[in-house]
Amino acid sequence: MTTTDGGWQKTACILCENNCGLEVQLDGRSLVKIRGDKAHPNSKGYTCEKPLRLDKYQSNPHRLTSPLRRTPEGGYEEIDWDTAITEIGARLAQVRDEYGGDKIFYYAGGGQGNHLGAAYGRSLLHALGGLYYSNALAQEKVGEAWVDAQLYGTHTSGDYENSEVALFVGKNPWQSHGVAHARTVLREIARDPERALIVIDPRRSETAEIADIHLQVKPGTDAWCLAAILGVLVEEDLVDRAWLREHTTGADAVLAVLQQVDVTDCSRKCGIDEELIRTTARRIARASSLATYEDIGVQQGPNSTLVSYLNKLQWILTGNFAKPGAVHMHSWLFPLVGSWHHIPPERPIPLARTRQVVGDLAMRRAAPLIRNLLQAGESSPRRRAMAEKSADVALSAFFDAVSVPLARRFANTLNMHNGPDTTPVTGAPIFSGLVQATTITEEILTDHPDRLRAMWVDASNPVHSLPDSQRMRAAFEELELTVVVDVAMTETARCADYVLPATSQFEKWEGSLFTLHFPHNAYQARAPLMDRLAGTRPEPEIYVALIDELGVVDQVLIDQLTAAARIGRKAFALAFFSTLAARPELTGVVPYLLYKTLGSTLPDGQESLAVVWGMAHLCAIGYPDGVSRAGHQGSGFDLGESLFAAIQESRQGVTITDDRYEDAWGYIHHDDKRIHVHIPALIEELGLLLWTEPRFTSSEFPLTLSAGERRAFTANVIFRDPEWRRRDKSGALRISSEDAAALGVQTGDAVRVVTEVGEAAATVEISDIMQAGHISLPNGFGLAHPDTDGQDNVVGTPPNELTGITRRDKFFLTPWHKNVPARIERLESEPVAVEAG
Repeated sequence: MTTTDGGWQKTACILCENNCGLEVQLDGRSLVKIRGDKAHPNSKGYTCEKPLRLDKYQSNPHRLTSPLRRTPEGGYEEIDWDTAITEIGARLAQVRDEYGGDKIFYYAGGGQGNHLGAAYGRSLLHALGGLYYSNALAQEKVGEAWVDAQLYGTHTSGDYENSEVALFVGKNPWQSHGVAHARTVLREIARDPERALIVIDPRRSETAEIADIHLQVKPGTDAWCLAAILGVLVEEDLVDRAWLREHTTGADAVLAVLQQVDVTDCSRKCGIDEELIRTTARRIARASSLATYEDIGVQQGPNSTLVSYLNKLQWILTGNFAKPGAVHMHSWLFPLVGSWHHIPPERPIPLARTRQVVGDLAMRRAAPLIRNLLQAGESSPRRRAMAEKSADVALSAFFDAVSVPLARRFANTLNMHNGPDTTPVTGAPIFSGLVQATTITEEILTDHPDRLRAMWVDASNPVHSLPDSQRMRAAFEELELTVVVDVAMTETARCADYVLPATSQFEKWEGSLFTLHFPHNAYQARAPLMDRLAGTRPEPEIYVALIDELGVVDQVLIDQLTAAARIGRKAFALAFFSTLAARPELTGVVPYLLYKTLGSTLPDGQESLAVVWGMAHLCAIGYPDGVSRAGHQGSGFDLGESLFAAIQESRQGVTITDDRYEDAWGYIHHDDKRIHVHIPALIEELGLLLWTEPRFTSSEFPLTLSAGERRAFTANVIFRDPEWRRRDKSGALRISSEDAAALGVQTGDAVRVVTEVGEAAATVEISDIMQAGHISLPNGFGLAHPDTDGQDNVVGTPPNELTGITRRDKFFLTPWHKNVPARIERLESEPVAVEAG
């Protein structure tokens, strides 16, 4: 437990995937001073302005402090924790026994940096026999992740700090960040005449404003723009053919299709002058390095999966991989998407195959005996020393050889990578374990016998954040059990049968799991800044209590593994890994087992870090050379222990892997270590696109609404108190001056935005950012927040009252939040003052 002494304490931002290191000072439970942490291995003191107001999250006066149960009248009553755990456990078991555990759906992932609870939550899902899981990534990143998997197997990130050319597609890092030191890097590129910043965006965003080239496409036409750029690269022979021959497969088939691109026609369709397209392609081709980044501006728009493919072809066809300033794959502490990967050490393991066979056989057959002997060995100091020494000998002989298949099975089970390929009702594709966001209500609102019957939501707000909020509320009404775990009474919590109050992200041990960097990758375990608020519990504690209530794991096994943990870490590892080898059905509840056994031996309050111990070993097993280069000592089991010790002790975070640029090739999952450029389904889709005329509006809905624009005073919805915003407090509807004149509206006027799905009121802001026909509403608005009298106050427009589930990506069904046909109707009311965000 960390207590305040009036000095600065280290933590991290929880508002975007950068998770920049912070230092804070407290006054009681309030975060009164916040600054960037110069010692953080990634952010090095950088932070944007948004985390400087994180006290509005932590000191929210409307925090939940008691479990709540819905009453027959539709309200809520407080109940104690024992009652909540008992009742919820019984009702989960009832759904499992009557319909099957696969009818229980788990939606979690939480605010940025709130990830340990999700690992334990998946243990509960596995304990119940659940198969279906989702989170916010399912309405953003799945198409891109699938493209990555086909091309090379894993996620990529760009080395923008060293890029000669940085290209952003549907991405405004000035506001949404995602790039380390975003504003500093953008300024440096923009000011350097030898470098170039290129932006593809229908808005003249803050990033586009300083760009060397802004391709201001018509809304929804990014695919035609990218096709035109690629067409120029091929037509003018600007591709790196020698590099493609050496490092890729299938490139000739792709080049043959791109040769057919009519650059003039595609330029017309996307609304960009052909010569500017050609200038862009030539600048990309002559650059010594190129890094590209796409984000939800295109991932939640038409042709999103195809756009991901075309975007990546830009750096592939020009050979921008495995060198400074280019694009790279990276290590993970734990893979958030895709499968777990192992990079063999440069020094081969002697007799690896023989040792693996012998070790695996010994573990599977001797696991009960090992546990019994170790439990008996706890009885005296001499026996404990002998047991730990014996375990050391066994691990030295076999750990390197047997750990890889065990690690792969654990990681791929925990992230649901080995689950079903399709959903039970609609047959929608599941990739990387994620049920697609637009299909969730379709899996509930049906009379199909395999429909979902219960839903658990952890630190997420799908009623507000997923498309068609009205339909999601209706789905909650049809479910037989709904449980929400959160710090506040969210829009989703208001629909649940039970609401469980969680501790905040600054009151518990947590971890910043977006380890997305190359060549130096880092992870930060965040210590609590204060005691938990009375009446709340950390999510891992909640899940462990429920699994205990369900009684799915034999107490004898837990006692044996706990005894081994008390002997020492090596004795525990031998008992634990042999148990998993002998009983693979326990793999899904590994976080629970670690918490109950190893966690009991960690310092008080750190029990949830037991799963981080497992993740540290996954990282060391997967990337032994990279972990060693980062300064962690030992080999085999000792290397993972060294990494975990560094994570546990370092308050500002620790470098987990240190790679050289040439090491990027090892991260490719394909056995041939080549990029597999040809994706037949998307090449076919490109052929269809070239003959298609883009049409996304109609006479009834003549405007294109972009729902969820990132602005200076928007963030993820853990910021519920509207007072955190200094400007744009109502979340204005941005509209071009041409459209405003045609509609007869002015800044501050009240209007109604109408779509096929719903309608909502908004306040107008005329903005030069927008082109004619394109309007936008910000993310993060429309949240209910009690005022001083306890009455709900909803500020701004909830964007998903206007979005639907039918307009979605052809391949992975991601919603078109950024391309919603709409119209504007003027309302008669007094104009209000609007200060631009």
